[in-house]
Amino acid sequence: MKLRQRIKGYVFLLTILSLSFACGGQPPAIQTPSVFIPFTPTPISTAIVVENQFGSSVPQLLREQVNAQGVGWTLDISIDPTIKPNEIQIQWVYALAAPFPTIRDDVTLTELRAVWSGDTTHTLLMAESTLAAFKALWGEPASGSVRSVGVSQLLDTTWTESTWALIPFEDIALRWKVLTIDGQSPIRKGFDVTNYPLVAQFTLQASETIDPAFLNLFSSNYDSSKLTTVVLTGVTALVRATAYRMEKRGITYPGEGIRDILQEADIAHISNEIPFLTGCPYPDPNSGRLVFCSDSKYMGLLTDVGVDVVELTGNHFADYGRAAMEETLAIYNSNNVPYFGGGADLQDSFQPALFEINGNKIAFLGCNMPDVDGPKVAAENHSGAAPCDFDYFTAKIGELKAQGYLVIFTFQWFEDYYATPNPKQVRDFQRVADAGATIVSGSQAHFPKTMEFYNDTFIHYGLGNLFFDQMGNLKWMPEGIRREFIDRYVIYDGQLVSVELLTNMLEDFSRPRLMTLEERAAFLQEYFTASGWLPITDLPAPNGTSVP
Repeated sequence: MKLRQRIKGYVFLLTILSLSFACGGQPPAIQTPSVFIPFTPTPISTAIVVENQFGSSVPQLLREQVNAQGVGWTLDISIDPTIKPNEIQIQWVYALAAPFPTIRDDVTLTELRAVWSGDTTHTLLMAESTLAAFKALWGEPASGSVRSVGVSQLLDTTWTESTWALIPFEDIALRWKVLTIDGQSPIRKGFDVTNYPLVAQFTLQASETIDPAFLNLFSSNYDSSKLTTVVLTGVTALVRATAYRMEKRGITYPGEGIRDILQEADIAHISNEIPFLTGCPYPDPNSGRLVFCSDSKYMGLLTDVGVDVVELTGNHFADYGRAAMEETLAIYNSNNVPYFGGGADLQDSFQPALFEINGNKIAFLGCNMPDVDGPKVAAENHSGAAPCDFDYFTAKIGELKAQGYLVIFTFQWFEDYYATPNPKQVRDFQRVADAGATIVSGSQAHFPKTMEFYNDTFIHYGLGNLFFDQMGNLKWMPEGIRREFIDRYVIYDGQLVSVELLTNMLEDFSRPRLMTLEERAAFLQEYFTASGWLPITDLPAPNGTSVP
């Protein structure tokens, strides 16, 4: 007898008995069988727990993505490109990463596969799921050449052991350096995923044909439409010998060696310390005068390299008075170039430059520290650089963060010619970092300075010059003043995920170029050491130039 029929029978019997008792009758005698068999009722329904089935190669983020869309799925890595009616294929991008103070920039696929096969002394670390995925793609690795490490320990372990790691794109974070594979990197604009070897395909399978509406619920971990790049540069001063070269060799001459880097960025920053002035005197390359202006036609250099935002915190912005500052602001406005860190009056100087690109909201703020109480900074009734009002900027940073902006804060701090920052400079930079700035950068430094990871903030105390004529030609100038940093920041889906240090050498009193690999290796090794890190000096043969 089926369960439902048995239950109906018992319910009918109990109903008859209750009616009999209700009418005052006696219950009928029940014949007891010779062997008593107790009745154990069968549950009316049994809950069947259905779980998604994941292969060991599936990364955590993809597991969470699938679990969020219900149950009944099977997911595992696939090397079969054929897609059946009840399947979805999901592309997952990985990156070769190393500790941030790694000198090397690029690795060939041949070299990486040699590590996998045990043909080199390198060790490659990765999470268990990543190891399972690449075993499916590349076969079993050589014993001892590849090791799995818990996700939460992976970054610290690579720093301790000075080695490489293979990580999913979503695990890229500030203290990693992402190495290019044959010149390709997922943190670069123009990344070509079809020519990139660190990609896995996962097949999501259902027991029934998948409704087309589900196709958009599962996505790759990489989407180029969520990526934004920002480049920050050091001091620009289009005066003296630099301006003289521009007059003799063309307005765009200084930028020819680095134009592509700045143009490629979504936001290219220039810290121009000098006001434009119609009728500015013809440049004298030998002048020792420290009151500067630039001919208004020199704006052509900034537009040629693709400037997107101009910083006005410099302590020469007010050199030619209010008229020159107002002309300069008019030139920027007419070229649709926003500015920050200075302005027509105090309130204008405090205003952030705001951007929203590929869904990422970015705000620039900056201030001038050495002239904070002097006539060069903006006030209610005159133009100038923004003074460092820390109470104001602390509140403003908090306000912008609450609106979803990632805040970049730049300083015109006191100038010196040392690699290490003054303790007071460290205090001030960390102060705005504590207020919530994601990036804090020193625009004052003619001589490049060290950097640090401070909680969740990247601080670079000074980038050196960009366009300026300091070539070590004067006795008081330190050796190495020609060296320059350009910092490229990679923002993905609202988060700062990577910092790339681009390195240049100034030539001809005006014109930076990319360093050779030998120059770059020496420069980075010196600055990583000065920043308190152990440089990782595994280098390719030192010929050619670094990859921009």
